[in-house]
Amino acid sequence: MASQELFYSKADDAEMIQAFEKAKATFKYFWRELSWEFRRIVPALDLAVVKVALTQQMDEGEEPLVEHMWLNDIEFDGDTVTGVLINTPNELTNVENGDFLQIPLQQVSDWLFAAEGKTYGGFTVQLLRSQMSDADRAEHDEAWGLDFGDFNDISVVFKQKEHPENLVEHPMSINMKESLQEFLTNNPEEITHQDEFGYALLHRESIAGNRTSVEVLLDAGADRSMQTQSGKTALDFAKQMQWEHLLPVLEDKIQAN
Repeated sequence: MASQELFYSKADDAEMIQAFEKAKATFKYFWRELSWEFRRIVPALDLAVVKVALTQQMDEGEEPLVEHMWLNDIEFDGDTVTGVLINTPNELTNVENGDFLQIPLQQVSDWLFAAEGKTYGGFTVQLLRSQMSDADRAEHDEAWGLDFGDFNDISVVFKQKEHPENLVEHPMSINMKESLQEFLTNNPEEITHQDEFGYALLHRESIAGNRTSVEVLLDAGADRSMQTQSGKTALDFAKQMQWEHLLPVLEDKIQAN
């Protein structure tokens, strides 16, 4: 699955393709929330899944078969989504339920997380709900056991209407500033540590769009020129994820140094 093309099947209409594109464009909010979930002592999410386009070339010269299916146990490195397939394919024979998959970000076609029973994201799900009768929609929601709300009003972050600033930075990034400062003071080796793939804290906080955390790391001496094994810096990831609020921070630090 190394292709960088986002695959759509012939059956996907214009509205569904638009839903795919919205999901891909907002995936960064899904990952930001999930990255904080990993750090919570008390879990806040009821569900966190990603839908991806999986393909199989059946006959030479024919367009590949495409199925969009859900993964859970998600990880993300800024380029590739990994997870476990939780659907049984209808037509594909090259994957099966329970497989561990690595999928390029470009092949994400939806994402959904839920907290306190309320859903966020789920663009393709909401499109399908919009096409159902009231009775079918109620049955659908009961089967999921979740509150999908208004299919015309999809939220991507907690308290989006009450606190639109949450679209810029996750409140935990701000609230955990002093804790991160203390952690780095007590564990200074973490400022420069890079894992086997070359990722440092600065890379991961940049992928998640955590401006306050990035500022704390830079103030503590993190090297903004550190590269992963794939040759990417924190600034590269911030640009790739379109975290506009991080660009001046990382760029200013580069100029200042």
